[in-house]
Amino acid sequence: MSGISRINTSWAARWWRSIDRVTLICVGILIGFGYILMLAASPAVAVRIGASRDMFIFKQVCFLILAALIVIATSMMSLRAVRLMGWIGFVLALAATFMTLVHGIEIKGARRWIALPMMSVQPSEFLKPFFAVVTAWLLTERQKRRYFPGMLVAIGLFALVLLLLKSQPDIGMLSVITTVFLAQLFIDGLSLFLVGAGVAAMVAAFVGAYMVFPHVRSRVERFLHPAVGDHYQIDTALRAFGNGGLLGRGPGEGRVKDLLPDAHADFVFAVAGEEFGMLVCLFIVGVFATIVIRTLLKLLHENDPFITVATAGLVTGFGLQAFVNMGSTLHLIPTKGMTLPFISYGGSSAMSVALTIGLVLALTRNRPGEGRYGQFGSPTSSQKAPS
Repeated sequence: MSGISRINTSWAARWWRSIDRVTLICVGILIGFGYILMLAASPAVAVRIGASRDMFIFKQVCFLILAALIVIATSMMSLRAVRLMGWIGFVLALAATFMTLVHGIEIKGARRWIALPMMSVQPSEFLKPFFAVVTAWLLTERQKRRYFPGMLVAIGLFALVLLLLKSQPDIGMLSVITTVFLAQLFIDGLSLFLVGAGVAAMVAAFVGAYMVFPHVRSRVERFLHPAVGDHYQIDTALRAFGNGGLLGRGPGEGRVKDLLPDAHADFVFAVAGEEFGMLVCLFIVGVFATIVIRTLLKLLHENDPFITVATAGLVTGFGLQAFVNMGSTLHLIPTKGMTLPFISYGGSSAMSVALTIGLVLALTRNRPGEGRYGQFGSPTSSQKAPS
């Protein structure tokens, strides 16, 4: 498709020429790894819980197909549609997150999921991309309207989100959204002093979480003091990496992975390490880094403040989620139940990450002559094919 003629003014051709194809290809690579690693990791987990060996595989294939469609569909949106979708999605995700406190499923002492037919949904996953879009609009709109209280409203919404996540509790999601918001404030021009004050407040909040929440204290103490508590998953994950070595044991040949309770979800990176080796793991890290760094470099040439702030927030959340998952698996940071984008099992995660990347592609799309309704309306006179 890279050879599509410049005089081809079809809808698909204009879309293909306008988006960042490298990022789209990287997303396709991650989705491919997600399918391959689910084939390797999930059968043993399914058998352990008494389900069909193919249950997780079938569900994840459906999730990945849906995620790919969401990426493509969202990437076609105009800036006006992105803003509208951000507000509507944020309100719905906020309401659904509140509903988890009333009608949510309690798992390991936390209420983060709502039961639906065939699957459960974690609404807070969808808060991440929509919050980044909404706060970007609020922060940049105040530059256009002198008395617009964008900063105050953004801080108020941020406080509301933190209150809901703390009530579930979901300290990991709270940390990601806080980091996204601080990054957006910095990009928007907040002084380094105030950004530093925000980071200090974040550190104080972590100390408070350590003091208040037993599960947070347990994870930190197990990280700092290896002799304390249960390290079964981390120890098994590190054994899987050691068993894989440089080139891996080969597809389907891993054995340590069968002992990992969450091999299909939070510890899927260990499965990649055992079956495909360190080189493939470094390649996966490189794919994530390419998406993040390439997107940030594109923002250096962007003149629209909304696009800059929104995209920076979205890609910060995406990159941080990948880092937390891989860092936890390698025991570089305390363990945190956070999925590896497009690779770990999970419908809510796959769809929310797909929305994130779709929004990034929509915001960073080339827009020569884009009209009121977006790139894919009638072509301008400069785009029309010669008769």
